[in-house]
Amino acid sequence: MLRYLPVLLSLALTVYCVVDAIQTRDGAARNLPKIAWLIVILLLPFIGPVAWLIAGRPRKGAPGIPQQRRPRGPDDDPDFLKDL
Repeated sequence: MLRYLPVLLSLALTVYCVVDAIQTRDGAARNLPKIAWLIVILLLPFIGPVAWLIAGRPRKGAPGIPQQRRPRGPDDDPDFLKDL
């Protein structure tokens, strides 16, 4: 069972990075276009996903990339409270 662990970890890392790259907005990926990152992730088993995590993922709070607003509860929404 222990000999399958590296393969499973590599597969899990690859799946995570592919999903993360697909969900990244076009133009937000660093250093390469989004489609190139997907090809790198899929063709280079361990190196591609690690490269995506280090050099390809958009930085949180990077200039020019608007942050998504987190959903607020109804008690934090002034418009909702105003209508009560």
